[in-house]
Amino acid sequence: MTEPIEQQRLEAIDVLVGEWAMSSSLGPGEADGGPRARTTFDWLPGRRFLIQRWEVDHPAAPDGIAIIGFDAERATLLQHYFDARGVARVYDMTLDGGLWTLHRLAAPPDFSQRFQATVAPDSIVGRWESSPDGAAWSLDFDLVYTRVQ
Repeated sequence: MTEPIEQQRLEAIDVLVGEWAMSSSLGPGEADGGPRARTTFDWLPGRRFLIQRWEVDHPAAPDGIAIIGFDAERATLLQHYFDARGVARVYDMTLDGGLWTLHRLAAPPDFSQRFQATVAPDSIVGRWESSPDGAAWSLDFDLVYTRVQ
């Protein structure tokens, strides 16, 4: 049986379910200035894991998949990220009060990353940042999701 905190965290991410157009500050493409990009969020049967799939028409942004679920041992959501380059990462995740965060601290020579976005029913407005040391952060790119379905 799902524990109350797990159920609350999983119910909070239900707002992501659907298909979204994505626009970013990566470079030219669609009318908004970013590359053509789409993502979908769908529950795996049993509603314990949310699957995100994305396709981006830009060489710096690989297609990929992420699996979001609750880690009972740490009492938090995790996003397991995999992309077409063979990159695999794990992010701590929250979605609370309309604020979505992803965070990954890594030791050099790797880099740390974080994402923060405001979630509304039909849009998500956020930004990715990176840091070589987990202290000094710089903008990677802005990212906007617009609900398609």
